[in-house]
Amino acid sequence: MSPATLLVLVPLLPLVGAILTVALGRRLGSRGHLPAIAGIAAAAIVAVSLLLGLGREVGIGDATHPPTARPVEMITTLWEWAGVDAAYSPPAGSPAAADSARADGATDLRSFSIPVALRLDPLTSTLLAIITCVGLLVAIYSIGYMHDDPGYPRFFALLAMFVFSMSMLVAASNFLLVYVFWEAVGACSYLLIGFWFTKPEAARAAKKAFLVNRVGDFGLAVATFLLWMTYGTLNFHDTLSADGTILPGILGQSRIADAAGYVGGAVGTAICLLLLLAACGKSAQLPLHVWLPDAMEGPTPASALIHAATMVTAGIYLVARCAPLFVVCPDALAMVSIVGATTALVAALIGTVQNDLKRVLAYSTISQLGYMFASLGTGTMLGFTAAIFHLVTHAFFKALLFLGAGSVMHSMGGVIDMRRFGGLRRLMPITAATFLIGSLALAGVAPFAGFFSKDEILAALHSKGWPDAHGEHHDAAPASGHAALPLPSANSRRDAAPAVTMHLASLKRAAAAEASALDQPRTWQTLFWMSLVTAGLTAFYTFRAVFMTFTGPLRVPDEAGHHAHESPPVMTVPLVILAVAAAISGWWLFGTHALSTFLAATPSLTAPAITATATPPVFHFDLALQGTLAAALGIAIAAVGHLGRRSDGPQIERFLGPVGTLFANRFFIDQIYKGLIVKPLEGLALVAAAFDRYVIDGLVDGAARIPLALGGWVRHLQSGLVQRYALVGVLGTLLIMLALAARLR
Repeated sequence: MSPATLLVLVPLLPLVGAILTVALGRRLGSRGHLPAIAGIAAAAIVAVSLLLGLGREVGIGDATHPPTARPVEMITTLWEWAGVDAAYSPPAGSPAAADSARADGATDLRSFSIPVALRLDPLTSTLLAIITCVGLLVAIYSIGYMHDDPGYPRFFALLAMFVFSMSMLVAASNFLLVYVFWEAVGACSYLLIGFWFTKPEAARAAKKAFLVNRVGDFGLAVATFLLWMTYGTLNFHDTLSADGTILPGILGQSRIADAAGYVGGAVGTAICLLLLLAACGKSAQLPLHVWLPDAMEGPTPASALIHAATMVTAGIYLVARCAPLFVVCPDALAMVSIVGATTALVAALIGTVQNDLKRVLAYSTISQLGYMFASLGTGTMLGFTAAIFHLVTHAFFKALLFLGAGSVMHSMGGVIDMRRFGGLRRLMPITAATFLIGSLALAGVAPFAGFFSKDEILAALHSKGWPDAHGEHHDAAPASGHAALPLPSANSRRDAAPAVTMHLASLKRAAAAEASALDQPRTWQTLFWMSLVTAGLTAFYTFRAVFMTFTGPLRVPDEAGHHAHESPPVMTVPLVILAVAAAISGWWLFGTHALSTFLAATPSLTAPAITATATPPVFHFDLALQGTLAAALGIAIAAVGHLGRRSDGPQIERFLGPVGTLFANRFFIDQIYKGLIVKPLEGLALVAAAFDRYVIDGLVDGAARIPLALGGWVRHLQSGLVQRYALVGVLGTLLIMLALAARLR
C-alpha cells in the first residue's frame, strides 16, 4: 500500500474496532475485547511500518546515504470539509495580506477552506507509533484487569475510540481539525475517568477534569481565530490555488523558509500564550494541573494510557508542532520553560508525601511533563528533540509504572494506600522486578531510558544558561534554512555552526532589537538548578514508593483476603515488554542518534532560527554526573527513611513539619481555587437561581394571572339560566332598535 493509504488506516482501524465493539461486544461476552484489540494491533503494525519507511527516506540506518537535512512531509487530503469563497479581507500588514497582494497593489479577498487533510512527517510518525504500540499493550493488560467488570465491552470501545482520536490529533494538518480531535480526546478522557460512574469520587473527578480542560480548550479556540485572522488560513501545509500559485500554510515549508513569514509582537505573543494555555490544560501544567491527580479514580489502564503515555503529551506535541510561531516570540518561549520548570518542581514536592501509589505516579507525570515543557522553551534544536526524546521514554516507563500499580491494586483487593501493604516482592516477583526497572528509568539511573533523555533536557537548559561553556558563537548559523548535521568533535562539546548568511544576520539583528526580558542567562540558570533539584526529588519519591510497597515484612490488607497473588500472564507480559523498552530504549536512541536526526527533518524544526542552534550529538559527562549525584542522593534519603519499613506511621515525612503539611495539602491550590472561583460561582448561581425564581418566574406567572383574572370576571356573566339569557337577548334587541331609530332621525 502507498504511504497515503497506510496513514489513513492508522486512525481508521481503531475506529472500526470501536464501532464493532459497540455493536458486538455484548454478544461476544468474555471475548468482547477482540474487535478493539484487533483494530489497535493492526494500527500499531501500520504505524510502525510508516515509521520505518519514513526513517529510510530520511536516511536513518543507511550507511551509504547520510541522513537528509531537508524537511520531509507528505500530505493526504481526504475531502473538503468546509469552504467559503471570499470570506474576508486580511488586515493590512498581516502575512495574510501579503500573501493576497496583487500586482496592482490591491488585496484579494481570502477564502475560508477546511480540508480533512492528514500529514506524515517524523514528528507525526513517532507519536503515532507510541500511541498505537503503548495503546495495544494497555489494551492487552486490560483483559486481565477488567475481566469481571460489567462494563467490559464499553471499556474497550472507549480505549479504541481514544486511540482513534489521539491518532487524528497528531496526524491532522489543520488547526481546526486539531481542535476537533483535541475535544474528542477530552471527551474520551472524561468517559474513561468516570467509567465507574456509580462511584461518586469517579464522577466528581470526571467532571473536574472536564471543567478544568475547558479553560485550556478556550485558549486553543481563541488562538485558532487569531491564527485565521493573521495568516488567512488554518492549514499547516502549503496548498495550490486555482491559478497554480502557492498559498502558504501556517507551518508550510514556504513560510518556514521565510524569516519574515511570522508575526511577533503583541499579536504573535498572544497567539503563543493562548496555545500555551491550551497545552497547560491538556498536559496538566500549572495552574491547570489540578485535574490529573483526581483522574486516578478511573480504571488503572485508562490512567496508564491517557494520563501517562499519550493524552497528556498532546500539549507537548502542540508546542513542538508550532515551534516556528514560538521562536519569533522570545517572551512566550521563555514562559513555556518557566511554567514547565515551576510545575516540575512543585509537583515533585507534592509527590514526596503522597501515600496513594497512583497519586505518586500522577504527580510524577505532571513533573515529567514539566521537564518536557522546560526543554521546549529553550527554542533550540536540542531542546525540541530532547523534549520528544523524553516523551518517548516517559511513555514506556510511566505506562509500566502505572500498570505495575494496577497489578498491585488488583492483587490487594483494590487497596492502593502504600501504608497498608509491604514486602510484596515475595508475593509478586514479576511486578516487583518490572516496577523497579520503571523506577530506575524514572529516577534517571544509568543506563535506563530516563537517564539519557533527562540528561538531554538538562543539557538544553544548561546551554542557555551558560552558553560560553558550550563553545557557542551566537553570531554563527547554518547557511541554509535546513537542519545542520555537523560531525561530533572530540575536543569540544559543540562545534561552531557554519558561517552566517546575510539573511540570518538580519534576522539576528531583528531579534536583538526585540530583546526579551525573560530570555536572559540568569533565567535559564535558575531553571537549570530547579530542574536539577527536581531530578533529586524524583528519585526520592519514586524509591520511597518502591521501598514502601515491595520491601520490609510481607503485609497484605484485609480486602485482599487469601487471594493475594501475582497477576496473570495477560497482565505481566505487557509489564515485561514495557520493562525491556524502559531499559534499552534510552541508550539505543541516544547511542545511534536516530531519534534526534529523524526529528530534525520535521518541517516545523527546519525554521532558520531553530536550525541555527543545531549542534553535534555529544554525551555531556559533567551534566550526567550532576544528575546521577542528585538521583543517588534522593535514593539514599528514601532508603534511610523507608527501606525495610516496618511501621505504618510516617517515616522521614515526620521531619518536614509545617512544610510537610503544605506538601500534603498540595500547596492549598485546590483550596485557593475553591475560595476564589468555586465558592463565588456557587454564590452567583444561588443569586441567579433566586432571580430566576422570584423575578423572571414572578413576571411570567404574573402575566399568566391576568387572563385568569379576566376570565374569572367574565365567568360570572354566565349563570346557566335560559330565561335570563332570553331576557338579555330581548333587551339587547331593543337597544339595537333604539340605536337604529335614533340614527334614522
